[in-house]
Order: sequence, then structure tokens, then C-alpha cells
Amino acid sequence: MVNDHTHQSHPNIIKRLKRASGHLESVIGMIDQGKPCLELAQQLHAVEKAIQQAKRVLVQDHIEHCLDDSIGPLEPEQQRRVDEFKAIARYL
Repeated sequence: MVNDHTHQSHPNIIKRLKRASGHLESVIGMIDQGKPCLELAQQLHAVEKAIQQAKRVLVQDHIEHCLDDSIGPLEPEQQRRVDEFKAIARYL
């Protein structure tokens, strides 16, 4: 059975999340070692950004590929509006 929810970007997202998970484990180790709070905050910020980027790629991929499949063929003006939505959503 084909999974309709799997996209070409998913392997890349999985890699990003695994890297973020490993980085988070490192931060936990840093806390256990009593590392300075500034270093911890910097590393946690990096983990947070990695997760945000993975989410952004996932959402953008969904908008780009699933929206058209869901709404079907459109008139040119309607398609222009959908394309404009896709373009502006990249700034979220």
C-alpha cells in the first residue's frame, strides 16, 4: 500500500530531526557536566532552530504538493491566487 503522506522531502526532514535529537542529547550531557548557562542556551537555540527548519520544510512541502492535489484544476485567476498564497507562505 502506498502512503499518500510520504513526500520527497521526508528523508531530509528525518535526517534533520535525527541530527537535532543527537544535538539535544549532547546538551543534556552538557547540563549533567555543569557547563555554563550561556553555552547551554546557545546550544538549545541551535536545537530549536534545527527543529523549526525541519517543520518549515515539512509545511512548505505540504503546501507545494498537497494543495494542488486537494483542490484540483482551477481557472487561471484562481491558480494565480493559489500560487500567490504559496509564495507568501514561504515567509512564515
